[in-house]
Amino acid sequence: LEQAMRRVSTIASVHDFLSKGLNETVKFDDLMDRQFRLIVEIASPEQRVSTRREGEFGMLDADLATPLSLVINELVTNAVEHGLAHRNGEVALVAERYKGADSKDWLRVVIEDDGHGLPEEPRREGLGLQIVRTLVTSELSGEIRWVQSEKGGTKVVIDMPLDLDHRTG
Repeated sequence: LEQAMRRVSTIASVHDFLSKGLNETVKFDDLMDRQFRLIVEIASPEQRVSTRREGEFGMLDADLATPLSLVINELVTNAVEHGLAHRNGEVALVAERYKGADSKDWLRVVIEDDGHGLPEEPRREGLGLQIVRTLVTSELSGEIRWVQSEKGGTKVVIDMPLDLDHRTG
């Protein structure tokens, strides 16, 4: 119940931020500057978890901002609760815009922790990660993958098109 309350609190914070502007685009960096630390603080009440944020999301269509913020919320929460699991550490959030092979604009989002690393195969995917996968593939028309981090922890990489013509969601 406590975990559910924390998640609802962070989702409410995202909703509050997004509902203040009625624009079609959102300064997503402003949201993440505030939200990223809050997610970690809520998920790690008894841990010392530092945050590192690199790169720029830039302006995003409002219809991308909500599902992307929910995905980041869930993945950062998982990095703290499962990746670091009752130990101190760092969670990084990296955003990078790039031109895809199709010459269109893409966004890569990386969430990385320096924790325990990926569990042994076969991995069980809970409801939260199933929702994340659905949001990334359906709402964001993107791809998501989990890999072992060079730091020993887990790295989640999301690649998504920013061009409306590419998206099917």
